[in-house]
Amino acid sequence: MTSPAQDPARVARRRRKHERQAVVFGLIIAFLVVLGLGALAIYTDTIDSPIAEPIFTPSADVTNMAPACLPEDEDSPDGVLPMRYDKVGVRVFNAADPRFALAGAAEEVLSDRGFDVRDTGDFPDLVEGPSEIRYGAEGIVQAYTLAAQFADVELVMDDRGGKVVDLLIGVGWSEPLPAEEIPLAADEPLENMPGCVPASELDPVEREYGRGRAPDEA
Repeated sequence: MTSPAQDPARVARRRRKHERQAVVFGLIIAFLVVLGLGALAIYTDTIDSPIAEPIFTPSADVTNMAPACLPEDEDSPDGVLPMRYDKVGVRVFNAADPRFALAGAAEEVLSDRGFDVRDTGDFPDLVEGPSEIRYGAEGIVQAYTLAAQFADVELVMDDRGGKVVDLLIGVGWSEPLPAEEIPLAADEPLENMPGCVPASELDPVEREYGRGRAPDEA
């Protein structure tokens, strides 16, 4: 007894079905391989993630640090004068929401006023309160001069060298004051901030750098 002959049309349809399945499964496997290789490359930092955003972690609690008192100046017995804006080197970092160009906006205002803005970028830690000005023992006058541009800003001394200061735009940031409201005059001495402590009595925090930025101690 012989087997009935198979329908050629059915055989052809079955062959085409198998071919389509082979193509679909091949594409899926190839996609998974490419996806896996891409994930491995991103994980090993071979390439940058196309959706990467800076990772922000809460910063150490330094908001209770007292500001440093202004240094004494033998040439200015009545008190130290503000720095010329172009003598204040400042770096501006977004320590709030990386989705918004907060550092760039502040940089534009400060540059228009004549400050020597050295760099902008994102800060690795989140500053949950007002914006902060971080400075070293040599940059106290610079920090006070910059702080006068804002209605609400905190001064935090760290262990940096040099006179360059960093402005960290915090979650509770405020815009720079209008130029006519800045409480500075070139011929009037600066006033110590309330509750200030001599720099020698402060325990400076460890300096942190903006993401991908090299130290600037000038």
